[in-house]
Amino acid sequence: MQQTRTLSDKIFLTLKGLGMGAANKVPGVSGGVVAFVAGFYEEFIYSLKKVNGKALKLLINGRFKSFFNYINGRFLSLLFLGMIISYFSVSKILDYLIIHYELFVWSVFFGMIIGSIYYINKDFKDWNYKTYTALIIGIVLGVGISFLNPAKENDNLWFVFFCGIISVSGMTLPGFSGSFILILLGNYVLLLVDSVNALYDTVYEILGGNFSFYENPERTRNLKVLAVFTLGSVTGLVTFSHLLSYILKHYKSITLASIIGFIIGSLGVVWPWKKTIYITNENGEFLFDSTGEKIIQNYKRYFPELNTETYYAIAFIIVGIAIVLALEVYGQKTRKQK
Repeated sequence: MQQTRTLSDKIFLTLKGLGMGAANKVPGVSGGVVAFVAGFYEEFIYSLKKVNGKALKLLINGRFKSFFNYINGRFLSLLFLGMIISYFSVSKILDYLIIHYELFVWSVFFGMIIGSIYYINKDFKDWNYKTYTALIIGIVLGVGISFLNPAKENDNLWFVFFCGIISVSGMTLPGFSGSFILILLGNYVLLLVDSVNALYDTVYEILGGNFSFYENPERTRNLKVLAVFTLGSVTGLVTFSHLLSYILKHYKSITLASIIGFIIGSLGVVWPWKKTIYITNENGEFLFDSTGEKIIQNYKRYFPELNTETYYAIAFIIVGIAIVLALEVYGQKTRKQK
Protein backbone atom coordinates (compact mmCIF):
# COMPACT_ATOMS: atom_id res chain seq x y z
CA MET A 1 0.00 0.00 0.00
CA GLN A 2 3.02 2.26 -0.42
CA GLN A 3 2.59 5.44 -2.40
CA THR A 4 4.99 7.67 -4.31
CA ARG A 5 5.02 11.00 -2.50
CA THR A 6 6.11 14.45 -3.60
CA LEU A 7 7.96 16.84 -1.27
CA SER A 8 4.63 18.58 -0.62
CA ASP A 9 3.05 15.24 0.35
CA LYS A 10 5.91 14.52 2.76
CA ILE A 11 5.57 17.92 4.42
CA PHE A 12 1.81 17.54 4.79
CA LEU A 13 2.20 13.99 6.12
CA THR A 14 4.59 15.27 8.79
CA LEU A 15 2.05 17.99 9.64
CA LYS A 16 -0.66 15.32 9.92
CA GLY A 17 1.57 13.39 12.32
CA LEU A 18 1.98 16.62 14.24
CA GLY A 19 -1.82 16.88 14.43
CA MET A 20 -2.12 13.27 15.60
CA GLY A 21 0.48 13.85 18.32
CA ALA A 22 -1.30 16.94 19.60
CA ALA A 23 -4.68 15.18 19.57
CA ASN A 24 -3.36 12.11 21.40
CA LYS A 25 -2.03 14.28 24.20
CA VAL A 26 -5.41 15.83 25.08
CA PRO A 27 -7.81 13.70 27.17
CA GLY A 28 -10.99 13.28 25.14
CA VAL A 29 -9.47 13.79 21.70
CA SER A 30 -8.41 10.92 19.45
CA GLY A 31 -5.45 10.99 17.10
CA GLY A 32 -7.25 8.34 15.07
CA VAL A 33 -9.88 10.93 14.12
CA VAL A 34 -7.12 13.08 12.60
CA ALA A 35 -5.91 10.08 10.59
CA PHE A 36 -9.44 9.30 9.45
CA VAL A 37 -10.32 12.83 8.39
CA ALA A 38 -6.93 13.50 6.79
CA GLY A 39 -7.40 10.41 4.61
CA PHE A 40 -4.50 8.19 5.69
CA TYR A 41 -6.20 6.02 8.32
CA GLU A 42 -6.28 2.77 6.30
CA GLU A 43 -2.68 3.17 5.11
CA PHE A 44 -1.66 3.81 8.73
CA ILE A 45 -3.37 0.62 9.93
CA TYR A 46 -2.06 -1.54 7.09
CA SER A 47 1.48 -0.18 7.56
CA LEU A 48 1.44 -1.04 11.26
CA LYS A 49 0.14 -4.48 10.33
CA LYS A 50 3.41 -5.05 8.47
CA VAL A 51 5.27 -5.00 11.79
CA ASN A 52 5.13 -8.80 12.04
CA GLY A 53 7.27 -11.92 12.07
CA LYS A 54 8.54 -11.39 8.53
CA ALA A 55 9.60 -7.82 9.38
CA LEU A 56 11.41 -9.10 12.47
CA LYS A 57 13.31 -11.68 10.39
CA LEU A 58 14.40 -9.00 7.91
CA LEU A 59 15.61 -6.84 10.80
CA ILE A 60 17.50 -9.68 12.54
CA ASN A 61 19.17 -10.68 9.25
CA GLY A 62 20.42 -7.13 8.77
CA ARG A 63 18.28 -6.44 5.70
CA PHE A 64 17.45 -2.96 6.90
CA LYS A 65 16.42 -1.50 3.54
CA SER A 66 14.07 -4.42 2.86
CA PHE A 67 12.68 -4.06 6.38
CA PHE A 68 12.13 -0.32 5.86
CA ASN A 69 10.34 -0.83 2.55
CA TYR A 70 8.30 -3.78 3.83
CA ILE A 71 6.76 -1.83 6.73
CA ASN A 72 6.17 1.27 4.56
CA GLY A 73 8.89 2.93 6.60
CA ARG A 74 8.91 6.26 4.82
CA PHE A 75 5.22 6.79 5.59
CA LEU A 76 5.54 5.71 9.25
CA SER A 77 8.77 7.62 9.85
CA LEU A 78 7.31 10.90 8.54
CA LEU A 79 4.17 10.38 10.59
CA PHE A 80 6.06 9.59 13.80
CA LEU A 81 8.46 12.47 13.11
CA GLY A 82 5.44 14.77 13.18
CA MET A 83 4.29 13.23 16.47
CA ILE A 84 7.71 13.73 18.06
CA ILE A 85 7.85 17.36 16.87
CA SER A 86 4.36 17.80 18.28
CA TYR A 87 5.44 16.56 21.69
CA PHE A 88 8.15 19.22 21.94
CA SER A 89 6.24 22.07 20.29
CA VAL A 90 2.54 22.02 19.46
CA SER A 91 1.53 20.03 22.52
CA LYS A 92 3.25 22.63 24.72
CA ILE A 93 1.36 25.42 22.96
CA LEU A 94 -1.81 23.37 23.34
CA ASP A 95 -1.16 23.01 27.08
CA TYR A 96 -0.86 26.81 27.36
CA LEU A 97 -4.06 27.41 25.38
CA ILE A 98 -6.04 24.89 27.44
CA ILE A 99 -4.93 26.57 30.66
CA HIS A 100 -5.76 30.12 29.50
CA TYR A 101 -8.49 29.59 26.89
CA GLU A 102 -9.97 26.25 27.88
CA LEU A 103 -13.53 26.88 26.65
CA PHE A 104 -12.42 28.02 23.21
CA VAL A 105 -9.95 25.17 22.74
CA TRP A 106 -12.60 22.58 23.59
CA SER A 107 -15.02 24.42 21.27
CA VAL A 108 -12.61 23.99 18.35
CA PHE A 109 -12.21 20.29 19.19
CA PHE A 110 -15.98 19.90 19.45
CA GLY A 111 -16.39 21.48 16.02
CA MET A 112 -13.70 19.25 14.56
CA ILE A 113 -15.48 16.15 15.88
CA ILE A 114 -18.76 17.34 14.32
CA GLY A 115 -16.93 17.97 11.05
CA SER A 116 -15.35 14.52 11.29
CA ILE A 117 -18.76 12.89 11.66
CA TYR A 118 -19.93 14.68 8.52
CA TYR A 119 -16.76 13.75 6.65
CA ILE A 120 -16.95 10.05 7.47
CA ASN A 121 -20.71 9.80 6.96
CA LYS A 122 -21.06 11.72 3.67
CA ASP A 123 -19.65 8.93 1.49
CA PHE A 124 -21.00 6.05 3.53
CA LYS A 125 -24.01 4.57 1.72
CA ASP A 126 -24.20 1.00 3.03
CA TRP A 127 -26.89 1.55 5.66
CA ASN A 128 -28.86 -1.52 6.71
CA TYR A 129 -29.99 -3.13 9.95
CA LYS A 130 -26.46 -4.43 10.69
CA THR A 131 -24.75 -1.08 10.20
CA TYR A 132 -27.49 0.78 12.09
CA THR A 133 -27.03 -1.67 14.97
CA ALA A 134 -23.26 -1.11 14.88
CA LEU A 135 -23.88 2.65 14.85
CA ILE A 136 -26.10 2.48 17.94
CA ILE A 137 -23.64 0.23 19.81
CA GLY A 138 -20.83 2.66 18.99
CA ILE A 139 -22.84 5.63 20.27
CA VAL A 140 -23.80 3.83 23.50
CA LEU A 141 -20.19 2.80 24.18
CA GLY A 142 -18.89 6.31 23.46
CA VAL A 143 -21.46 8.00 25.69
CA GLY A 144 -21.06 5.39 28.44
CA ILE A 145 -17.28 5.80 28.58
CA SER A 146 -17.52 9.61 28.66
CA PHE A 147 -19.58 9.58 31.87
CA LEU A 148 -17.64 6.99 33.88
CA ASN A 149 -15.94 8.02 37.12
CA PRO A 150 -12.16 7.55 37.54
CA ALA A 151 -10.86 4.49 39.38
CA LYS A 152 -8.05 4.54 41.94
CA GLU A 153 -4.39 4.28 40.98
CA ASN A 154 -3.15 0.74 40.48
CA ASP A 155 0.53 -0.15 39.92
CA ASN A 156 0.01 -3.88 39.42
CA LEU A 157 2.28 -4.65 36.46
CA TRP A 158 -0.31 -6.73 34.59
CA PHE A 159 -2.76 -3.86 34.91
CA VAL A 160 -0.06 -1.40 33.82
CA PHE A 161 0.60 -3.58 30.75
CA PHE A 162 -3.13 -3.46 29.97
CA CYS A 163 -3.05 0.34 30.38
CA GLY A 164 -0.23 0.46 27.84
CA ILE A 165 -2.36 -1.42 25.33
CA ILE A 166 -5.27 0.96 25.96
CA SER A 167 -3.11 4.10 25.81
CA VAL A 168 -2.34 3.72 22.09
CA SER A 169 -5.93 2.88 21.16
CA GLY A 170 -6.61 6.53 20.31
CA MET A 171 -4.04 6.29 17.50
CA THR A 172 -5.75 3.31 15.88
CA LEU A 173 -9.41 3.71 16.85
CA PRO A 174 -11.03 7.06 15.92
CA GLY A 175 -13.10 8.56 18.72
CA PHE A 176 -11.38 6.51 21.42
CA SER A 177 -9.14 8.73 23.55
CA GLY A 178 -6.36 6.70 25.16
CA SER A 179 -5.35 9.47 27.59
CA PHE A 180 -8.96 9.93 28.73
CA ILE A 181 -9.28 6.18 29.30
CA LEU A 182 -6.13 6.31 31.43
CA ILE A 183 -7.84 8.96 33.57
CA LEU A 184 -10.84 6.66 34.00
CA LEU A 185 -8.55 3.74 34.86
CA GLY A 186 -6.94 5.90 37.56
CA ASN A 187 -3.41 5.62 36.15
CA TYR A 188 -3.05 8.85 34.13
CA VAL A 189 -0.80 10.45 36.77
CA LEU A 190 1.23 7.29 37.45
CA LEU A 191 1.91 6.50 33.79
CA LEU A 192 2.02 9.87 32.03
CA VAL A 193 3.39 12.03 34.85
CA ASP A 194 5.17 10.18 37.68
CA SER A 195 6.89 7.49 35.61
CA VAL A 196 7.94 9.93 32.87
CA ASN A 197 9.33 12.30 35.50
CA ALA A 198 11.23 9.37 37.03
CA LEU A 199 12.84 8.60 33.67
CA TYR A 200 13.74 12.27 33.15
CA ASP A 201 15.32 12.54 36.62
CA THR A 202 17.21 9.27 36.17
CA VAL A 203 18.68 10.25 32.79
CA TYR A 204 19.66 13.65 34.19
CA GLU A 205 21.43 12.03 37.16
CA ILE A 206 23.22 9.44 35.01
CA LEU A 207 24.51 12.17 32.66
CA GLY A 208 25.84 13.90 35.78
CA GLY A 209 27.66 10.73 36.87
CA ASN A 210 25.19 9.86 39.63
CA PHE A 211 24.11 6.20 39.51
CA SER A 212 22.37 6.01 42.88
CA PHE A 213 18.84 5.95 41.44
CA TYR A 214 18.57 2.19 42.01
CA GLU A 215 18.77 2.83 45.76
CA ASN A 216 15.51 4.81 45.58
CA PRO A 217 12.59 2.30 45.85
CA GLU A 218 10.00 4.73 44.50
CA ARG A 219 12.20 5.65 41.53
CA THR A 220 12.90 2.05 40.60
CA ARG A 221 9.21 1.23 40.98
CA ASN A 222 8.26 4.04 38.59
CA LEU A 223 10.94 3.02 36.08
CA LYS A 224 9.69 -0.57 36.18
CA VAL A 225 6.14 0.69 35.67
CA LEU A 226 7.26 2.82 32.70
CA ALA A 227 9.07 -0.12 31.09
CA VAL A 228 6.01 -2.38 31.37
CA PHE A 229 3.74 0.45 30.17
CA THR A 230 5.95 1.02 27.11
CA LEU A 231 5.93 -2.72 26.33
CA GLY A 232 2.15 -2.72 26.59
CA SER A 233 1.92 0.32 24.30
CA VAL A 234 4.04 -1.34 21.60
CA THR A 235 2.03 -4.55 21.95
CA GLY A 236 -1.23 -2.59 21.70
CA LEU A 237 -0.13 -0.65 18.64
CA VAL A 238 0.79 -3.80 16.71
CA THR A 239 -2.14 -5.88 18.00
CA PHE A 240 -4.78 -3.24 17.32
CA SER A 241 -3.42 -2.67 13.82
CA HIS A 242 -3.65 -6.39 12.98
CA LEU A 243 -7.15 -6.64 14.42
CA LEU A 244 -8.42 -3.50 12.70
CA SER A 245 -6.77 -4.50 9.43
CA TYR A 246 -8.68 -7.79 9.54
CA ILE A 247 -12.06 -6.28 10.38
CA LEU A 248 -11.63 -3.45 7.86
CA LYS A 249 -10.99 -6.07 5.20
CA HIS A 250 -13.85 -8.40 6.12
CA TYR A 251 -16.39 -6.12 7.85
CA LYS A 252 -15.62 -2.67 6.48
CA SER A 253 -19.19 -1.27 6.51
CA ILE A 254 -19.93 -2.46 10.05
CA THR A 255 -16.55 -1.15 11.24
CA LEU A 256 -17.12 2.28 9.67
CA ALA A 257 -20.63 2.47 11.16
CA SER A 258 -19.21 1.58 14.59
CA ILE A 259 -16.54 4.26 14.24
CA ILE A 260 -19.14 6.86 13.27
CA GLY A 261 -21.18 5.88 16.33
CA PHE A 262 -18.16 5.97 18.62
CA ILE A 263 -17.17 9.42 17.40
CA ILE A 264 -20.74 10.66 17.95
CA GLY A 265 -20.61 9.21 21.47
CA SER A 266 -17.26 10.91 22.12
CA LEU A 267 -18.91 14.33 21.74
CA GLY A 268 -19.75 14.04 25.43
CA VAL A 269 -16.04 13.92 26.30
CA VAL A 270 -15.17 17.05 24.29
CA TRP A 271 -18.29 19.02 25.27
CA PRO A 272 -16.85 22.56 25.56
CA TRP A 273 -18.79 23.66 28.63
CA LYS A 274 -17.22 21.69 31.42
CA LYS A 275 -15.34 22.42 34.59
CA THR A 276 -11.96 20.74 34.87
CA ILE A 277 -11.44 18.89 38.14
CA TYR A 278 -7.81 18.75 39.22
CA ILE A 279 -6.11 16.31 41.58
CA THR A 280 -5.41 17.67 45.07
CA ASN A 281 -3.51 16.36 48.10
CA GLU A 282 -4.88 15.77 51.61
CA ASN A 283 -4.66 19.50 52.35
CA GLY A 284 -6.70 20.41 49.27
CA GLU A 285 -3.65 21.79 47.44
CA PHE A 286 -3.30 21.22 43.69
CA LEU A 287 -0.75 18.69 42.45
CA PHE A 288 1.50 19.73 39.56
CA ASP A 289 3.47 17.79 36.96
CA SER A 290 7.10 18.41 35.99
CA THR A 291 6.12 21.32 33.72
CA GLY A 292 4.33 23.11 36.55
CA GLU A 293 0.83 22.34 35.25
CA LYS A 294 -2.05 21.14 37.39
CA ILE A 295 -2.86 17.44 36.93
CA ILE A 296 -6.33 16.69 35.55
CA GLN A 297 -8.57 14.19 37.34
CA ASN A 298 -11.84 14.48 35.41
CA TYR A 299 -14.42 16.91 34.01
CA LYS A 300 -17.83 18.14 35.19
CA ARG A 301 -20.11 19.15 32.31
CA TYR A 302 -22.80 21.85 32.35
CA PHE A 303 -25.10 23.73 29.95
CA PRO A 304 -24.03 27.33 29.25
CA GLU A 305 -25.91 30.57 29.65
CA LEU A 306 -26.35 32.72 26.56
CA ASN A 307 -23.72 35.44 26.88
CA THR A 308 -20.81 36.91 24.91
CA GLU A 309 -18.44 34.09 25.93
CA THR A 310 -20.93 31.47 24.76
CA TYR A 311 -21.29 33.18 21.37
CA TYR A 312 -17.50 33.22 21.01
CA ALA A 313 -17.42 29.52 21.86
CA ILE A 314 -20.04 28.79 19.19
CA ALA A 315 -17.91 30.75 16.70
CA PHE A 316 -14.92 28.56 17.58
CA ILE A 317 -17.06 25.45 17.06
CA ILE A 318 -17.70 26.72 13.53
CA VAL A 319 -13.93 27.26 13.14
CA GLY A 320 -13.38 23.61 14.12
CA ILE A 321 -15.88 22.44 11.52
CA ALA A 322 -14.22 24.68 8.91
CA ILE A 323 -10.80 23.14 9.64
CA VAL A 324 -12.11 19.66 8.86
CA LEU A 325 -13.87 20.86 5.70
CA ALA A 326 -10.63 22.53 4.59
CA LEU A 327 -8.79 19.25 5.10
CA GLU A 328 -11.44 17.55 2.98
CA VAL A 329 -10.99 20.08 0.14
CA TYR A 330 -7.22 19.58 0.29
CA GLY A 331 -7.67 15.80 0.20
CA GLN A 332 -9.93 16.00 -2.85
CA LYS A 333 -7.41 18.18 -4.73
CA THR A 334 -4.59 15.78 -3.84
CA ARG A 335 -6.55 12.77 -5.09
CA LYS A 336 -7.39 14.54 -8.39
CA GLN A 337 -3.73 15.42 -8.96
CA LYS A 338 -2.81 11.75 -8.55
